[in-house]
Amino acid sequence: MEHPSLQSIPLWASIPFLVILLFIAIGPLFFHHWWENNRNKLIVSLVLGLPTAIYLISNGMSTELSHQMFFDYIPFIILLGSLFVITGGIQLKGDIEAKPIINTVFLGIGAVLASFMGTTGAAMLLIRPVIKTNSERKFKVHTILFFIAIVANAGGMLTPLGDPPLFLLYLRGAPFEWFFSLTKEWAVVNGILLLIYFVFDSYYHKKEPAANIARDKSQIVPLSVSGLYNFIFLVGVVLSVAFLNEHYIHAIHENHYLAFIREASMLFFAALSLYFTPKLLRSDNKFTWTPIIEVAFLFLGIFVTMVPALLWLQENAHTLGIDSARMFYYATGGLSSFLDNAPTALAFHKLALGMTDPAATGLVASIPPEFLSAISLGAVFFGAMTYIGNGPNFMVKAIAEENKIPMPSFFGYIFKFSLIILLPVYILTQVLFI
Repeated sequence: MEHPSLQSIPLWASIPFLVILLFIAIGPLFFHHWWENNRNKLIVSLVLGLPTAIYLISNGMSTELSHQMFFDYIPFIILLGSLFVITGGIQLKGDIEAKPIINTVFLGIGAVLASFMGTTGAAMLLIRPVIKTNSERKFKVHTILFFIAIVANAGGMLTPLGDPPLFLLYLRGAPFEWFFSLTKEWAVVNGILLLIYFVFDSYYHKKEPAANIARDKSQIVPLSVSGLYNFIFLVGVVLSVAFLNEHYIHAIHENHYLAFIREASMLFFAALSLYFTPKLLRSDNKFTWTPIIEVAFLFLGIFVTMVPALLWLQENAHTLGIDSARMFYYATGGLSSFLDNAPTALAFHKLALGMTDPAATGLVASIPPEFLSAISLGAVFFGAMTYIGNGPNFMVKAIAEENKIPMPSFFGYIFKFSLIILLPVYILTQVLFI
């Protein structure tokens, strides 16, 4: 069968990709109980993914499909799964005084940890201690909102482990250490958000009833960490991603399957975590396999259905009018606010790839570094604009509501927090750096 040119790929072939993203966006909002069953997520992925796979194979694009699944999906799931297992073996307990400076330090530590243990790992490690520390206080919704913005999103900017879109860009050829070049943007955004949070928390702390403040000062449980050896395994994963790649193992250029040395190493450290961490600790940490199974099922469909969209974007890049780093930043950010930011970043990388002369010099991940910076910043930062922009957002919201903290509605979050607090900070970031 004749292989069609990429230009002949119709835009309608991307419809399954848009449908699955729509399910992710509206599922938790409009049919929550049906959607929370992972079996139904797998059904949606298969119903949309299988016809797409058949279309690609029958039109001679099996190579593109297999590359997407073997060299993107499998490493993506293994990284997230390894981080999930290892961070699930670390438990932080305690209840210290919920002073503004203490809360701000908590969020600041989360901003650092997020880049090295992932935004999901850092959020799940810290959210319960933060809630426990603030349990005696009346005003604490703002703390959870800034926690989502900083720990579950903006903190994860410095390494490919920090946030899924960055890992996918790493798989596209961005060196591990390249993301440290975004340190200024990371520091400015997180620094401003922490400063704004400190002002807010100081204001609300002064409004607290005196009895609450007295109880908060009297009910002190020192912080303690269990499962510290898991940090060794976490370092092992960081080193695996940093050094077990084609930049250091040149044989991978000749045999791409050797890249799975990295995945084997990450699985090894995850297995060590499972072996050495007591089951009781994981039970106390409320560790279950449900979240990572959810991610695996959903992204199975996403990675298959996005192949036609990626090919179409690459071939039609010059017709879309996105031709500057500023436009890449806002376009990536806008879609990352309402769609999952990982496939959004990959889509705009493919768009930039279609606009780039392969013979050009100074490219990073085969595109100009200013485009890669804009895509990375837009995907990570704007993931905090809604509850559905990044995976940890809804998880943090659910845990807060379990603890009787009245979180804003979907639109309440947008209009009362992200549009008036986050968006101005992100616009300032663009003015300063892009």
